[in-house]
Amino acid sequence: MKNVTTSGLRSSRLRGALVLACCGVLLPLSVLIAVGTGSADIPPADVARTIGVHLGAPWQALPPLRDSIVWDLRLPRILLAALVGAGLALCGAVLQAITRNPLADPYLLGVSAGASTGAVLVLVLGVGALGLPVGAFAGAVAAFSCVLLLLGRSFGSTTKVVLCGVVVSQLFSALTSLVIVRSGDAERTRAVTFWLLGSLASANWVSVGICSLATMAGLLVFLLYAGPLDALAFGRETAASLGFSPRRTEGLLYATTAVVTGALVAASGAIGFVGILIPHAVRMLTQAPHRLLLPSSALLGAVFLVWADTAARTAFGTQEMPVGVLTALIGVPAFAALLRRRAKTT
Repeated sequence: MKNVTTSGLRSSRLRGALVLACCGVLLPLSVLIAVGTGSADIPPADVARTIGVHLGAPWQALPPLRDSIVWDLRLPRILLAALVGAGLALCGAVLQAITRNPLADPYLLGVSAGASTGAVLVLVLGVGALGLPVGAFAGAVAAFSCVLLLLGRSFGSTTKVVLCGVVVSQLFSALTSLVIVRSGDAERTRAVTFWLLGSLASANWVSVGICSLATMAGLLVFLLYAGPLDALAFGRETAASLGFSPRRTEGLLYATTAVVTGALVAASGAIGFVGILIPHAVRMLTQAPHRLLLPSSALLGAVFLVWADTAARTAFGTQEMPVGVLTALIGVPAFAALLRRRAKTT
């Protein structure tokens, strides 16, 4: 029995390392191809040359217009898509382990609804472009603070965590709807609706930098707690018997996922299904421990959202689709297929 268990663990780690390596190769290739895809197609070699020139390589630069298309317009957006996809997949994987709920996603704690309220207030009040991410992040923090107030010291009850998240989400969703209805401005209402559906159209190097810090910091914290996450996936009693403090670990991980999700939603709006679909797909492929599951989920989430956003901005010519709509259209049948496959194997 021990040999079978050891063999199974070794096999899952091998599959996890293989998936991690494949995604590590696929992500930079996807970025190069996606940056060159659009109304003006640019070969991946030219994209790589432009990036190299801006990073200090002694290569010949592209003509100014093509250089600007790559460096100023498309590359920030593609990198932001990769960072948002990676961060949402990470947070989804962590929350599914903490709550032992396969339907948990990064918006479980009401962060998305709070960010939407903050963004809508900024757009309706007309504070300006820089106010949108600040307002969205402030709304996300306010929503998470409300969840903490409702929870009190009850981090151990996953049912109460889910219920508090639902209550706070409904509260802030109602506030968002109220602000939109009271604004009475058709143009602002359209802009708000587009942002609420998830969009990366406003990407710039500032948002890329902020999301880089948030995603990398979140990944570091989650990897440091990979062992406790493995234990928590089997229950709080298991974690306590192995010497971990479930309450302290859960509190830190809840707070980290809330901050990371708030920063990502502030930059992109609410993009659904990435945080719930990708961790399930990686678990089904590997059954690996969180030390491999987390980076694999991040890389696969990045690849998924890069291509989803590329399709959203090119599939309908000049008419761009909110990427959140496309991820839902892809995510629903994909998640249904995963559930059916899991049902057949259990």
